[in-house]
Amino acid sequence: MSYVEVLLLSHLATAPSHGYELRRRVEATTGFALHNNSLYPALRRFEDAGAVTKTARPQEGRPPRHVYAITDVGRDLLHDMLAELPAELAGDEAEFLARMGQFELLTPQERCGVLDARLTALSARAAHLANLVAVSHGHPWGTVVLGELIRQTAAERRWLRGLRALDGELPTAENRTEP
Repeated sequence: MSYVEVLLLSHLATAPSHGYELRRRVEATTGFALHNNSLYPALRRFEDAGAVTKTARPQEGRPPRHVYAITDVGRDLLHDMLAELPAELAGDEAEFLARMGQFELLTPQERCGVLDARLTALSARAAHLANLVAVSHGHPWGTVVLGELIRQTAAERRWLRGLRALDGELPTAENRTEP
C-alpha cells in the first residue's frame, strides 16, 4: 500500500465522499496532485477488499454519483497501514509524513515503531551520503549538494530522536524539540 491509499482512507474516515470531492480534499490538504488513474483503481481495490462501500446517489439530469464510505474493515486497514512503515518505504518522505500526520490514530508504541523505522532509514541515508562525499572527487557543486543533503538528514534525525525520546507522546510546550 502507498501513502496515496493511506490518504484516501484517512479522508474517507472523516466523511463519505464521491471521487471528485475526495480527490479535491486530498489535494487541498497535501498539495499532492491526485489523478483519476490512481484514485479510482485504489477505490475499486478498497471496495473489492470490503474496506469501502460505494453507493449510487441519483442526481437530477445526470448519471448517479458514486459515494464512497469507509467500513470497519477499512478502519482496521487504515490503522494497520499507519502503524506499519516497512523498511523499503521508510526512506520515502511522503510515506513517512502521511503516517506521522495521523499519529493521533496510533498508540505511543506504534508511533515509536514508525519513528524507529524512519530513523533507521535516515541512518542508512547518512551512511550513503558519506560514501558519496568520499568518492565525489571534489566536484564543487556536487559537494555543495551533498553538504545540504547531509545537513537536512542530520536535522531530521535530531528532530525525530527528540520526538522518540518522548516515547511517542505529543510534544508539549515543556518538552518540545527544535532542530
